[in-house]
Amino acid sequence: MDDQSANSAGSTPSDAQTRQPTIQVTPVGARPSALGAAELFTGTVVVDGMFGPNSHSMGSGALVTFTPGARTAWHAHPVGQILIVTAGQGWIQAWGEERRALHPGDVAWIPPGVKHWHGASATHSMAHIAIQELRDGTAAQWMEHVNDGQYAA
Repeated sequence: MDDQSANSAGSTPSDAQTRQPTIQVTPVGARPSALGAAELFTGTVVVDGMFGPNSHSMGSGALVTFTPGARTAWHAHPVGQILIVTAGQGWIQAWGEERRALHPGDVAWIPPGVKHWHGASATHSMAHIAIQELRDGTAAQWMEHVNDGQYAA
C-alpha cells in the first residue's frame, strides 16, 4: 500500500501518535484493596477493586475473596450482576430458592432486582470477580445479613 492509500484508509502514524491512549492497563499492585464492611458482609472478606465507572461506561468490577463461612448480606443490583468464580468453593442463593454451589470457572448471572447472597462454603474459601453497573450512582441495594440458619439451609 502506498502513502496515498494509507492516508485515504483513515489514519497515518502521525495521527496515531497524537491521539490519546485507547488502552489502559492497571498493574495488579496499583489497585485498591480493602476489608469488606461489616454492615455488608459476615466474616472476613477482601475486596480488590479492579475498575470503576468512567466517561464511557457505568460498569465496575472487583475481585472479592471470602474466607470459609464468609458471605455477603442479602442484596440486589439495579442492573444485575455477573460473578466469575476464580477459586475455591462457594454458595449463591436467590430469595425463596435453594442455594446453589459455585466452583472455579462457574459464571453466575443475577438479573436486575433479584434479592440474593453469595459467599464461601463453610470449609473452603472462595474468590470471584464481580461485575455490575451503576444506576443513579449505586451498584447495589444492601439489605439484612444472611443468618446462620439461612446460610446452612
